[in-house]
Amino acid sequence: MEEKDAELEQEIAEKIATMEKDLGLAELECMFNGEHDNSNAIMSIHAGAGGTEAQDWVEILMRMYLRWAEIRGLKTDILDYLAGDEAGTKSVTIMFKGRNSYGYLRSELGIHRLVRISPFDASGRRHTSFASVMVLPELDDSITVDIDDKDLRIDTYRSSGAGGQHVNKTDSAIRITHLPTGIVVQCQNERSQHSNKATAMKMLTAQLYEMEKQKQAEQSEGLSGDKKGISWGSQIRSYVLQPYRLIKDHRTEHETGNVDAVLDGNLDPFIKAYLLLGK
Repeated sequence: MEEKDAELEQEIAEKIATMEKDLGLAELECMFNGEHDNSNAIMSIHAGAGGTEAQDWVEILMRMYLRWAEIRGLKTDILDYLAGDEAGTKSVTIMFKGRNSYGYLRSELGIHRLVRISPFDASGRRHTSFASVMVLPELDDSITVDIDDKDLRIDTYRSSGAGGQHVNKTDSAIRITHLPTGIVVQCQNERSQHSNKATAMKMLTAQLYEMEKQKQAEQSEGLSGDKKGISWGSQIRSYVLQPYRLIKDHRTEHETGNVDAVLDGNLDPFIKAYLLLGK
């Protein structure tokens, strides 16, 4: 009898845990009321101040977001990858495909700061590194942005060898420069030049669309529109590994000491805290 009671208790506990997880997910998805929240997301991560340290930090962030997507059941494609000079990654662009990808990931836009004892410093000194994360929605065909062909410079190049574990090594990689704005987008994921160009144009369209939206918002709200540099004082979140262990979001004040879990993809508490601000 006691054995049956123990089994029943365990079964009930498992069902409650499942219900709590489903309820948390439903609560989170109720917060997605933005215009493009249900769209796929295009994320670009770039190394900032900190040299090799910052490039290693980009690699860590890339792994964190790919693990988060795996946990969430989202599909990912590495659209562009530039390896670091000595280690890590200078920049990477990832497409996240699945329900509410942009709704989740728009909370990650901004500067991410890492503090740790450098594995690249023989003296064992503490270093601070920065990386910028840009997140854009993949626009559907109902949204059009006028782009004049004469405003574009299109170059082809070979995928970087050091990033071979992430992208296809072909001669069909595409780089598009929008001359009026200076925006540069690259895609080296697909095997054909045509497919890479189509994806790069999607990336450019999304950036130009967001730029125009931001410009209109600044004009209506009287904002200066100054872009923050990828450096001290502009971070949205700090990841401190030494002398103590703490990850803190400076917009929401949400924090946790379970650094390893977050870097292994457990981002939902930070995302939920941001969405609760009604951003």
